[in-house]
Amino acid sequence: MPTWFNARHWRKLVAAAGALVLIVACGNWAERRELQFKMDALRQAAAAHALGLRGLVEKHDFLPHAAARHPDVRDLLRAPMDAALKARVDDYFADLQATTGAAVLYLVDRSGLTLAASNWNLPSSFVGQSYRRRPYVEDALQGRRGYFYGLGLTTGQSGLFIAEPVRADGAVLGVVVVKISLEPLQAAWMRGGDPVVLRDSRGIVFLSAVPEWLFHGIRPLAANDARWIADHGQYGSRARFDVLPWRTEAHGRPGMDLPGFVLHTDVRGRRVDLLALDTPLPELGWTLTVTTDMKEVVQARRAALALTALAVALLLLGVLYWRLRDKRFAEQRAARLELERRVEERTRDLQEAHAFRKAMEDSLLVGMRARDPDGKIIYVNPALCAMVGYSAEELLGRRPPYPYWHPDDLEKQARESDEALQGRAAPHGFESRVRHKDGHDVITMVYAAPLVDAQGVHRGWMSSVVDITAQKQAEARQREQELRLQRSARLASVGEMASTLAHELNQPLMALSNFAVAARALAGTAAGGSAEAPAGTMLAGALDDIVGQSRRASEIVKRVRAFINPQRAQYERLAMDGVVAHAATLLKPELQRHGVTLRLLMEDGGALVRGDRVLLEQVLANLVHNALQAMQPTQDQPHPPPAQRSIELACQRAEQGLRVTVADRGPGIPREQLEQVFAPFFTTKPDGLGLGLNICRTIIEAHGGFMTVENRSGGGAAFSFTLPTVP
Repeated sequence: MPTWFNARHWRKLVAAAGALVLIVACGNWAERRELQFKMDALRQAAAAHALGLRGLVEKHDFLPHAAARHPDVRDLLRAPMDAALKARVDDYFADLQATTGAAVLYLVDRSGLTLAASNWNLPSSFVGQSYRRRPYVEDALQGRRGYFYGLGLTTGQSGLFIAEPVRADGAVLGVVVVKISLEPLQAAWMRGGDPVVLRDSRGIVFLSAVPEWLFHGIRPLAANDARWIADHGQYGSRARFDVLPWRTEAHGRPGMDLPGFVLHTDVRGRRVDLLALDTPLPELGWTLTVTTDMKEVVQARRAALALTALAVALLLLGVLYWRLRDKRFAEQRAARLELERRVEERTRDLQEAHAFRKAMEDSLLVGMRARDPDGKIIYVNPALCAMVGYSAEELLGRRPPYPYWHPDDLEKQARESDEALQGRAAPHGFESRVRHKDGHDVITMVYAAPLVDAQGVHRGWMSSVVDITAQKQAEARQREQELRLQRSARLASVGEMASTLAHELNQPLMALSNFAVAARALAGTAAGGSAEAPAGTMLAGALDDIVGQSRRASEIVKRVRAFINPQRAQYERLAMDGVVAHAATLLKPELQRHGVTLRLLMEDGGALVRGDRVLLEQVLANLVHNALQAMQPTQDQPHPPPAQRSIELACQRAEQGLRVTVADRGPGIPREQLEQVFAPFFTTKPDGLGLGLNICRTIIEAHGGFMTVENRSGGGAAFSFTLPTVP
């Protein structure tokens, strides 16, 4: 390889390395700068919180000192049975508590028994309670001021206890204790945006803006510490102190000599990264931890990396432009023509070899993917990249899960990948669904084989990936075509039956109508001017009904015959509430005769559908008639009470359109017969033909809808059909 070739590539590598170093340096600088701002804010927050804690303690620090020197307090310790003296001390403590805002003040003798307290008149009074086990009492009896934070033995409420020995003539007579509540401080922390934590010398959190962290430790609690806490009742009856769900790490960037640490944890069910700073409070034996979100730091680094990368890219484009310009000028120099020709020849040879190899790879229609034994992708061909929508640069070096894995099949694909890497893949291949980068699904067939180099060493696994999406879609279309053929067969059978019925029934129906018209004319002539006119009027009305119903029967037969041919069907835009109202009017006499109520639940009956009004009315009439027959009494089913003798006809919106349901309160349909009720000639009635529901379903399908049946949970059956709505 020529030296100039190596030098050119070395220059490119040096330039690329310099650009990468510049980008990383800018990102590190932005991260350091944002971290410095965050850390300064944390220091200020820690100082403010520490100042507030110390101020709260110092505000009440004088109380036990002053109360311990009151003459009545000392006298009460000498004469604990003096009721008048005890009353004065109780009132004195109550006045101090009301003035200073302390939680409670109380006086304890050397045996730990409480003699007086500011809450002496409350049900939770400390008077008569023994606090000898408390460490602050032990410290004060030994002549030292005692500080202790814990749960109250009497009230169970947390607080800071400050104890002062009561001295007289060089001896300790008892202890004055002030309890300070820190719950207002914790409530203020909870209202803040960033978590704040206060823990004791054993690492147990006793005050926190995150309630889930309370009474958790930063490390496992030692056995002797656990015994000490239990013996002194510091946290009540609690015996378990789990470790905080924290994962901490120091700053990992060189040159970032900053205090604090990075905290990875969950806050209110959300995974967060926090920058944390510990501030010791040695006078209280506590450690204050303040935090802030690292999101701005990450965003600052990403923004700096993006901007620097853009600037470097622009700079490289400028350099490339000038290089091309210089090259064009250099080509014009006669002294370098021969050298350029040779370079072009060698470049052409390399390009031809590369083009030949690339043409072979590009000609493959099957996707090829090579992985090392650990699952890292080491090769992909263009067919695979086109199949999943990701470039080779986006895939090379990736480990499972790969970006094109389908999010709904992650567990399945991880299992199949492990089996392939362990040599247990099925020899006939396995089907896998992947997600293209643009979001659509691709169905593939994957075949895995060992990848062995020229020396016979196993280097990984080669997978052949075949796109079978079109095949799957063709299979789906074939299934859909089969369903359409079945529907067409049903339509053909119903059409043939409708033609036969029309041929056989039209003549008797027409004759019936003509006879009724003639009888109506004869009745009108016979009743004219006589006393029998009212009876003739009633007869004429009955004959009119006969004529109307015979014509309606003829119209139904004609519509059933025409609905299988959309060109002849009388489809129109109509509202379902009108269809339901007319069908209810037609069924009203039969419902009244059987004592059954038809309840209409029209939630969205005004929605428009496209269909044949007469046929849809006939479907509703058939379904209501079946429901009425299902509620008739039998030997196995007695007559239902009047309150339950009702049929519900509901109309409501559904995802696919408008859904109409007819539900009865009969015995329901046996489970084994639910799939057969729509089959032709299947019936449970002694005199039935088994064609009614089959014809109803065929009519609904001819309208572009579908029909279903199910048993109601409270008894009875519900037949539903759904029709597409029109604007």
